[in-house]
Formats: sequence, structure tokens, C-alpha cells
Amino acid sequence: MRLIALEYGDNVAARDKIIYWITTGLLSASMIMSALTYVLQNEMMGENFMRLGHPAYLVYPLALAKTLGIIAILTKRSPLLKEWAYAGFFFDFVLALMAHIALGDVQFVLPVITIILLLVSRFYDPKVFGTA
Repeated sequence: MRLIALEYGDNVAARDKIIYWITTGLLSASMIMSALTYVLQNEMMGENFMRLGHPAYLVYPLALAKTLGIIAILTKRSPLLKEWAYAGFFFDFVLALMAHIALGDVQFVLPVITIILLLVSRFYDPKVFGTA
């Protein structure tokens, strides 16, 4: 009976790691692609920001913040920075969602997806790595 409990526990731990790494990997890829788009297509992104009611000068700082946030989440060197990264991404995604909805823009789906990825990643982080 004890062996079955250990096997079940191992399966749960493996499942949690798979869920964490898939969601965190997709979140990371999304943020890196977003940051690269902000830098490589700065003029277009500046116009998009202004259309959404944000100043164009936010494009470069947001690209940097997204990159640093992913580094903080993946390296886990500082629990505080990791939590700030999760919180910053959450606010970024919620504000992006609100801006797209306010404009009647159909691109609101991507912020919804990234919010879900973020919440799942954050939920499974302590399950996989323990509490910080």
C-alpha cells in the first residue's frame, strides 16, 4: 500500500513539473516575442500604443521589463524579484486586456491567454520548487 502512495505522489510531482514548465515556457516565449517585436518594430508598436491610448515612449521600457521579468521568473535568484515579475506581468496583461476591450479590438484574446498562463505558472511554481 505504501508503494502505491509513493508512486501516486511521484506521478503528481511529475505532472506538476510538466504543467509548470509548459505554461512557463509558453509565457516566456510570449514575453520574449513581445519584447523582440517592441524593439524590432518600434515605430509600428509606438503607433499601436498610441492607438490604445498609451504614450509611445513606453515601448522600449516595457520590452526591457518583459525581458527582465522572464529572467527573474526562470532564474529564481531572488524570490522578491520573481514575485514582482509575476505581479508586473499580471498588471500588464490586465491593462492590455482592458485597453483592447475598451477599443472594441478583437485582439483581447492574447491578454486572456497570457493571464491564464501566468496564473497557472504562478500556482505551480511553489508546488514544483517549494515556497520561497
